[in-house]
Amino acid sequence: MNTKSSTGANMAQTALILIDVQQGFDHPKWGQRNNPAAEQYMATLLQHWREQELPVIHVRHQSQEPDSPLRAGQEGYEFKPLARPLAGETIFTKKVNSGFIGTELEAWLQAKGIKQLVIAGLTTDHCVSTTTRMAGNLGFSVELVADACATFDRPGVNGELIPAEEIHRVHLASLHNEFCIVRNTADVIAAHTK
Repeated sequence: MNTKSSTGANMAQTALILIDVQQGFDHPKWGQRNNPAAEQYMATLLQHWREQELPVIHVRHQSQEPDSPLRAGQEGYEFKPLARPLAGETIFTKKVNSGFIGTELEAWLQAKGIKQLVIAGLTTDHCVSTTTRMAGNLGFSVELVADACATFDRPGVNGELIPAEEIHRVHLASLHNEFCIVRNTADVIAAHTK
């Protein structure tokens, strides 16, 4: 387990990874969502990383499902305006839950000497969780930003509805101190200010 957080001495090696901040997650097909302020916190992190001139990575999902709002060519495939990449910011496109599978993300981070990651995005229990778990397993020190993530209500295996907030809390709890350190935006920004 590698859960050390960044210090000022190695801040330049800390990248912000925003996962699947795409318009398709506004589609009503997903149902009820928790944490409606998540995108504002993502935007705050993004602005801070840009101001601090720290590395920013955008990961987006390219669904292979024909009716998915996250399919390439659909409006939903595009980034949300609050987290739209600027020229020169790195973008990786994935087709599965992990930002590390089928992309050059790991090689890119290694080439840049980046050992520490701050992760936020959508959704907590799918692509955010999977990418965070893999990052921790690959030896990166990871901070997962709780208030800059969100998910949706889901049916349980017996058909009962599990509220989004419960799913969110349980996944953060299972990740914390095992694959990452879970923090809120204010604490992350305080730890990553030159």
